[in-house]
Amino acid sequence: MARHPRLRGRELIAALKSAGFTVARTKGSHHFLKHPDGRATVVPVHAGETIGPGLYNKILRDVDITNEEFFRLI
Repeated sequence: MARHPRLRGRELIAALKSAGFTVARTKGSHHFLKHPDGRATVVPVHAGETIGPGLYNKILRDVDITNEEFFRLI
């Protein structure tokens, strides 16, 4: 399996937006993204911090996108 990309929260949100997700709301530093078909996830946006591999995999499971599909989005 390919390694996960080293992305910050805003970069991850930009990639998910290109897949059709929109930011439904924010609460503090957590951005809630939703897709018209019902898929949803939460992405933390902390200045200067990258998304760790565990959280990255959890977000991909939430949005039902494989790692290979996500690499095409970024």
